[in-house]
Amino acid sequence: MAVYESALDLIGNTPIVDVSALSPNPRVRILAKLEGQNPGGSVKDRAAKYMIEEAEKDGRLRPGSVLIESSSGNTGIALAMICKVRGYHLKVVLPENVSIERRQLLEVWGAEIIPSPGGEGSNGAMRRAIELAGEHPEWVFLHQYSNQANAKAHYEGTGPEIWRDCPELTHFIAGLGTSGTLMGAGRFLKEQNAAVQVWAVEPPVGEMVDGLKNLDEGYVPELFTANDGFDLLDRKMIVRPRESIEWTRRLTEVGVFSGISSGAIMAAAVKAAKLLDEGTLVTIVCDGGWKYLSTGAWTDGLDEVEARAKGIIYF
Repeated sequence: MAVYESALDLIGNTPIVDVSALSPNPRVRILAKLEGQNPGGSVKDRAAKYMIEEAEKDGRLRPGSVLIESSSGNTGIALAMICKVRGYHLKVVLPENVSIERRQLLEVWGAEIIPSPGGEGSNGAMRRAIELAGEHPEWVFLHQYSNQANAKAHYEGTGPEIWRDCPELTHFIAGLGTSGTLMGAGRFLKEQNAAVQVWAVEPPVGEMVDGLKNLDEGYVPELFTANDGFDLLDRKMIVRPRESIEWTRRLTEVGVFSGISSGAIMAAAVKAAKLLDEGTLVTIVCDGGWKYLSTGAWTDGLDEVEARAKGIIYF
């Protein structure tokens, strides 16, 4: 087994596991890429590393620099881990109603938390981060929703890994948040095989599956439009909060302990399997379930968990 010089060198090269036991169609395979295996525990490790390295290359980041970013959890944790190793100070604008584990992890890695109103979700945190960055030009604002390094991380990492491990894929299904995963990995996969379908997962208008966004609600990430997202996507799938929770629980039947946005993606994959005659679907399991235990998402009644999700950001 190789010895790595830094824990940051462990980012990427995550495994893919066959979860076709959950497929309602025996002719449709469902494969899940386990991004919770990254050292910071989520797919956001990839984007965080690329954004920081690009800022170092162009001279914006120097020893002792202060960074600011908004997050509902995973991006902040990933940035905080890398900043701890690289010697930067991170300020994270974080909705007040995230799960306690995510707040604790940010504190473990030494991030300074700037609270934003919970009812405004990740969009409110982003708006506050933009305001603060304007007030403090000496801080480095990476702005994950517009930073091309976010998509580049998946174009150079996630996409090639999927193609290497599963060149027979017919569909790539991922959540629509910053859109970095879809734009980067989706574009790479289509360049290898134009027949590969790229499907996005989003919540219904007016319902919150935080970490995912519905483009019809008025905010379209700059990263999405800059990468011709409307042309790249072949389809969008709607998944409701209750379905997300149900399929997060179902994933444990195949030994996958995931966060709830991954349940939303799995719910979409199952819907896709019902629509298709045959195929091989590759999905993203964005993170592990460890950061969500306090929500009771696996142990309490579905009605109770769904109701609680309106006040706590699970995803």
